[in-house]
This record gives sequence, structure tokens and C-alpha cells, in this order.
Amino acid sequence: MSFEEQVDRLVELGYPALAGLSENAFRRELAPLREPAHRLDEVPPSEEPGRTAYTVVVTRQLVDPTTTVPLLRLVGGRKPGVVDRNHAPGDLATYDPLPELEVPMAPAYLLVDIDRGEEFCGVRPEDALPVIRGRGRTPLTIDEGIAVVTQAPQLLEKNRCFMLSGSRRADRRVPALWISERAPKLGWCWDGNPHTWLGVASAGERIA
Repeated sequence: MSFEEQVDRLVELGYPALAGLSENAFRRELAPLREPAHRLDEVPPSEEPGRTAYTVVVTRQLVDPTTTVPLLRLVGGRKPGVVDRNHAPGDLATYDPLPELEVPMAPAYLLVDIDRGEEFCGVRPEDALPVIRGRGRTPLTIDEGIAVVTQAPQLLEKNRCFMLSGSRRADRRVPALWISERAPKLGWCWDGNPHTWLGVASAGERIA
């Protein structure tokens, strides 16, 4: 999807109201990303499954992830996304991006060259992370995972779901997006536990 299509989708989903902004004010917040996004639009899209060129990430500076997860849908699905009950109320606010990732402190940015990381299905997240970082890539955060499934829902498939190892808290929980009862679900798994149906998503860079 082009930059304009992605912004239109966010508007259609009600992001301006969730951010407490008018539609015009919301579009102005994202406008500085238009030029770098247009340069990305000129690059031929990857034909590899499980990848997408870029996505517009709206961060918790503008919207609370607990309000955007219910807007997620599977391809062809109608059931709203849910936050797993094992995330207690207020839990999502306790996750922060890993400091070494230098995630932009901005209301919105571009996440580029996204891979859902199915090669890491069956691999412990704690073992996958150094491989991803060794390739010069970055694991995804909660905000980024929500953004990816919002704009590219085809990346979330049965047995090809993914962990968001870029967001962590003061324990060994790793947030993840998977499918439950035919709907997207934001839950968590342990850093030391492998899952055959959960990869570790990553991206090439962030552009603020």
C-alpha cells in the first residue's frame, strides 16, 4: 500500500479520534513522512511471502495500543483483534522498546523492509534475537506489530504468526501476535520457550 493509502486506512479506522485530533490535524502529524515514503514507493515490492516494504507506525504518543488492537482484522475476517486475558489491565504500558534499538521518540515513523520471521518458528526468542541483530536488523515493538497487521494483515497467518521481541519489560515475557478463534490476538510468551507457530518479526530500519 502507498503512503496515502495507509494514511487513509488509519483515518477510516478512526485513529484521529483515538488520538484526540481532527482528521486534518492527524494527517498533519503524518505529513513529514510523505517524502521518504514516496521514495520507498519507487522501489519494486518484494515477491517473497511474509514480507512487506514498509508501514506507517503510529506510536503510543498518539494512540493507546489497547484501543488499536480491536481494530485489527484477519484477511477476509470480521472478528476484532483482542488483547489476551493474560495481559492484565495496564500491562501493555509496562512494555518499552529495547534501548539499543533507538526507536524514534515520535508520534509516527516509517518501519522499512519488514519480515515476519517465520524462519525462527521453533527457535527460542532469546536465541533468535542475536541472529537478527547480527544481520543489522531490528526486532519489532508492540506498536510496530499492530501497525504491520493493520496495513498488511496477510502477514498474520495460521502457523505463521510472530513475536515482537523489540518490546520488553522487567521479566522474561515477549509480546506476540497470533490467531485465536479466527481473530488477531496480542499476547505474550516466555523468552526461553520455542513455539513452532511463532517466528520473530524484524525490520531493516526506522525512518522518523
